[in-house]
Amino acid sequence: MIIHRSHRIGIVAAVALLGFAISAGPVGAAEGGSTAYPPTTSSGQKSDQGQKAKQGTQKKKKQNQGDLQQLREKYQHARALIMDGQYEAGITAMHAIGDDDNAEIANFIGYASRKLGRYEDSKFWYEKALAADPNHVRTWSYYGMWHAEQGNKLMAQDYLEKVRLICGNTDCEEYQKLTGVFDGTVTYEPYPAPQLR
Repeated sequence: MIIHRSHRIGIVAAVALLGFAISAGPVGAAEGGSTAYPPTTSSGQKSDQGQKAKQGTQKKKKQNQGDLQQLREKYQHARALIMDGQYEAGITAMHAIGDDDNAEIANFIGYASRKLGRYEDSKFWYEKALAADPNHVRTWSYYGMWHAEQGNKLMAQDYLEKVRLICGNTDCEEYQKLTGVFDGTVTYEPYPAPQLR
């Protein structure tokens, strides 16, 4: 087999180009194109962009935790006002949280409204709480007390049964307090401070 000189030069050129292509790395890497792996620095760590993205995520997570802590503090303050009998101030503070669709917040606005004798407002807020969380046992108990105050003992009994079903027994505090209303041994005392969810 005779290989002409022009073919030899073509083969050598092809081999040289292949070698150059292999040493240059993945296609597009030299032009800033995407690669299948994250770019690294010479020490093998993620690039500055990767580090900044990670730090940004961590900062956002801390900020979210801080925001959640502030919301909890506002909620505890608003609830303390209500439990101290400062119903108007407590309602205002609950609204200031900016999450009226939260079952705990709506429930306590309903509770404070009921204590002020605003039964229609109270009903609205209890129903709003139950729309947010149909199994919010504290609201079922308070709303049962609302019905008892209205003289609707049959409806209050239905709510007592709902509380029993949610609790799974008759030992839970919400059931005991609503039962106490029927027995005349409890007069609408507040429950321990719940956690804002």
